Amino acid sequence: MNARRRTKIVATLGPASSSAQRIEALILAGMDVARLNFSHGTADEHRERARLIRDISGRLGRHIAIMGDLQGPKIRIARFAEGAVTLHAGDPFTLSTDHPADAGDSHIVGIDYPPLVRDCAPGDELLLDDGRVILRVDRVEDSSVHTTVAVGGPLSNNKGINRRGGGISAPSLTDKDREDIRLAAELELDYVAVSFPRTGADIEQARSLVRAAGSPAWIIAKIERAEAVADDEALDGLIRASDGVMVARGDLGVEIGDARLAGIQKRIIQHARTLNKLVITATQMMESMIASPLPTRAEVSDVANAVLDYTDAVMLSAESASGQYPVEAVAAMARVCLGAEQEPTSTRSHHRLGETFTRCDDTIALASMYAANHFPGIKAIISLTESGHTPLIMSRIRSGVPIHCYTRHVTTQRRAALFRGVYPEAFDAAALPPAEVSDAAIDILRARGLLEAGDWIILTKGDFYSDSGGTNGLKILRVQ
Repeated sequence: MNARRRTKIVATLGPASSSAQRIEALILAGMDVARLNFSHGTADEHRERARLIRDISGRLGRHIAIMGDLQGPKIRIARFAEGAVTLHAGDPFTLSTDHPADAGDSHIVGIDYPPLVRDCAPGDELLLDDGRVILRVDRVEDSSVHTTVAVGGPLSNNKGINRRGGGISAPSLTDKDREDIRLAAELELDYVAVSFPRTGADIEQARSLVRAAGSPAWIIAKIERAEAVADDEALDGLIRASDGVMVARGDLGVEIGDARLAGIQKRIIQHARTLNKLVITATQMMESMIASPLPTRAEVSDVANAVLDYTDAVMLSAESASGQYPVEAVAAMARVCLGAEQEPTSTRSHHRLGETFTRCDDTIALASMYAANHFPGIKAIISLTESGHTPLIMSRIRSGVPIHCYTRHVTTQRRAALFRGVYPEAFDAAALPPAEVSDAAIDILRARGLLEAGDWIILTKGDFYSDSGGTNGLKILRVQ
């Protein structure tokens, strides 16, 4: 039996990947989660992408989750009269709240966020266009920030502004985000990602808005502010408030500096898994594949390292949204994930031997993983679940044994598409006589060639199939 990829792939849809043919090719190449980036595109474009994903994945018999990614308070410069300028080191350059929005030049440009002026002080560094241009603040006036160019280069319209070390006071949710949350509810999206949250309170506010809109979507906190990783207390507060986190390495790297990024990425992944939350590693993972059909060795290593750190998913942004080789990028990422997963360290667990469990279903989930990792005959775990919580907890433990999420709920099937090493399956245990449930569950995997006579499986379930959090039983069964 061929190994199944355990690390999931999030691919962003955009101009290069919105046709029915391209979406089908992305799914067949390995896309598990489709990301709709609300920073770009119209509501109708997102509606059509969501419709195509649902239609095509249903026809292919695949469970594909859809994530809506809120734009958040991205602070940007306005526009230049000529569309772009080139700044040179040592030149003066002014950011002004009252300069005409379309009249920027190589000396001055408008900004769309007036409080930036009070957030800045002499000596600060402002980073534009993901750090490609660096300005050093000289003085601040009522409506202007006067700077000297420290690192020059080309600068075009609407590029983002970050402050080295963080500290920009913009609220996490904007009016546009509130509109996009309503769109996410309308499209029945499975995940909503919140940009630039500072504390768990930002995530709770987003969750309340998502629920008020009528959506059960899980909330992903994008870790991209320096404040979010200032210490473990700040990081863990964001993780606990969310259902999962994204290591958003673009803005995070700009705010904290590239030198610290790799270490903090590892810390975020470790903390998220310890706190039983999902984690996605994102940004520039295969950036060269925007214009090349093959990744660089450094990109291969980057993806593989995230896999070996046990991220749930790796993500493509411009590579799949606007690049020349979106399908090849997904296929390359899938190939690298599978290769890294062959390493023994990717399945070796230290188990949580010193941990005290607080929930019955968590106890069953973790006992299952201990059994699976120590009884060599176990070829699969089948979790009969309502919400997907039990297979989520199982997937926090390193293992090479596949976890099959059996559920009657379409929302749970799609949600579980993001869990590392978890494979969703449509299955209604309540529709079967109790004595037939185990055999019927096993028969699905046998029919797919994933089990054969003599194999052992672990099956977990609750006494009642309608209660979330009710998993209280574990069986070890031999395939006949």
